[in-house]
Amino acid sequence: MTKLAPTVGIVGLGFGRAHIPAFQQEGCRVVAVCQRDQASAKATADRYGVPQIFGRWEDMLETARPEIVVIATPPRLHREIALAAFARGAHVLCEKPVAMTRAEAQAMVDAAARAGRVAMTGFNWRFAPAMQRFNAMVRDGAVGRVFHLAGHWLGARWAEEGVAPTWRMDRTQAGHGVMGDMGVHLIDLVRWNFGEIRRVSAHAGIAYPSRTVPGGTKPADAEDFCTVIGELASGAQVTLTASRVARGMNEHALEAFGACGALAFRQGREGAGWWVGELRAGTNNLQLVEVGAVQAIDGDQMEIIGRATIAPLVARLLEGIRTGATPAPSLEDGLRAQAVLDAVLASASRGGWVEVS
Repeated sequence: MTKLAPTVGIVGLGFGRAHIPAFQQEGCRVVAVCQRDQASAKATADRYGVPQIFGRWEDMLETARPEIVVIATPPRLHREIALAAFARGAHVLCEKPVAMTRAEAQAMVDAAARAGRVAMTGFNWRFAPAMQRFNAMVRDGAVGRVFHLAGHWLGARWAEEGVAPTWRMDRTQAGHGVMGDMGVHLIDLVRWNFGEIRRVSAHAGIAYPSRTVPGGTKPADAEDFCTVIGELASGAQVTLTASRVARGMNEHALEAFGACGALAFRQGREGAGWWVGELRAGTNNLQLVEVGAVQAIDGDQMEIIGRATIAPLVARLLEGIRTGATPAPSLEDGLRAQAVLDAVLASASRGGWVEVS
């Protein structure tokens, strides 16, 4: 008897929409989506041929019983949904940051282990072809002993004061501001390529103190821009900058300088084949590195992100489910990134260096 394709339920249809074409591309059946805005959920479900719509994630888990649950809600809900999904025997792909705190993330990792389920973190930007090549060249010794790293993640979505705020401005919903929303990808790319971050010192700010969180008069309290200096376990230095108020920018980058050479990665969001990224390398003048042919991917930017960068992550998830191996980026990777986020928040709040737990 031919086994049916795995079933998937997705909670949260903001960035969660990108997961639908990713799972469908890998042969899964997306059987349910969940979002409070039912009209929007129905439009999305109709667009991708998803048969069931739910307004409460509890009802989705109870009725649809998906084998894989994607958590793409505000971080405040991640732990609760994950623990319930594991208890029902589902595997989980959780968007970043995986939780509000390191302690919550640890509870999720422990629950996955008890349930014997596969759990991954949505660090999809590992899978851009130029970043895959970057990682391979690091492993092959192109940089050698690393002296220092520099990374940035810059966007302009909230550069205008009048743009409506979202839950991302509310620390009780998001846990962290721009570092949790965007900069956590930089943390993951540094960890994945160069090892653990040992300590950090951070400075952060809010662009418009007059901005309030949605649905009330409470001032926005999650940072809009942040600069972090850090030290790796290897002794290498790292500088990271994240901003969601950087006018005219929509890109991320990571540069590495070491005893044997340098690598410079850049990922913009415009132009033909933008999802491939760009890589330069060398010992003196950095030269463009060929990272492979560009394959045409149709759809809007969210669909392209799904098919180009989330689908490879989904393929690893499915392989992990088949073999019982722990695929990367694992939920443990999300936990370790969360520990860095917590240290960044502590440093930004009180100043000075903070050790990463």
